[in-house]
Amino acid sequence: MELAMMVGMYRERSPEAHKGNMGHALLVAGQTGIAGCALLAAESCMRSGVGKLTVFTPEENRLILQLGLPEAIVDTRFATPTDSFQAIGAGPGMGTDHTAMERLQDLLQTHRPMVLDADALSLIAKVGFFTASGHIFTPHAREMERLACGMKLEGSSLTEKAVHLATSFRSHVILKGHPSLVCCPDGTIYSCPRGNAGMATAGSGDVLTGILTGLWAQGYTAHETALLGTWLHATAGDFAAQHLGQESMLASDITRHLSMAFAEIRRLKQNTE
Repeated sequence: MELAMMVGMYRERSPEAHKGNMGHALLVAGQTGIAGCALLAAESCMRSGVGKLTVFTPEENRLILQLGLPEAIVDTRFATPTDSFQAIGAGPGMGTDHTAMERLQDLLQTHRPMVLDADALSLIAKVGFFTASGHIFTPHAREMERLACGMKLEGSSLTEKAVHLATSFRSHVILKGHPSLVCCPDGTIYSCPRGNAGMATAGSGDVLTGILTGLWAQGYTAHETALLGTWLHATAGDFAAQHLGQESMLASDITRHLSMAFAEIRRLKQNTE
């Protein structure tokens, strides 16, 4: 996974672009008391360039989200039709109770492109089966182990299990770590050379979920989304580490440096044209 590959995937905005043709994303995130998961994912989603974002979250989180990110739409009744969205991100802090399980099952039945992270992965591991395809899974090592156990995935290593998940369900699996690996439906594995230990902090995965959901909603393919999103996340983390030091990094600092990751791609693109 090299910078030149990212340049080839990156799409510059049309001068005629407006919010209506830059995609509408949905995030399902944040139980009561953990609105931060939803806020982190929401801000990184909007910073990835999506035109509009709706966040499904409990009523108790409304004030935090509307003050923290007034650009996002907050829907606490889960009333907006899911066919209004080009991509869905589900999992960060959404919970693992019966209500969350029903909500995830309803979302999967919509057949919309979905980024599945955190609690969504725990729910899938809990039920032990999964029939949908064409999604993006974003497990870290422990989540991958739970998925492998619940879904009876074959393989002796985490990487082999991630590949089995990707090929069995024709999906992309981003095995988070250093390096992060992107496992593709055809069995191909891409290793991301960017990223650092400062990203081992609460909320970093929520930021990745937001980036991926935002890119996918803009019209990138699942393959482009998985690769470009992983690279942008890791590169933004490297810029954050340069400015703050790894020890002092917060997940929100990754989002704050996302513009620098995009700028690196644009510079090389302009220099090669």
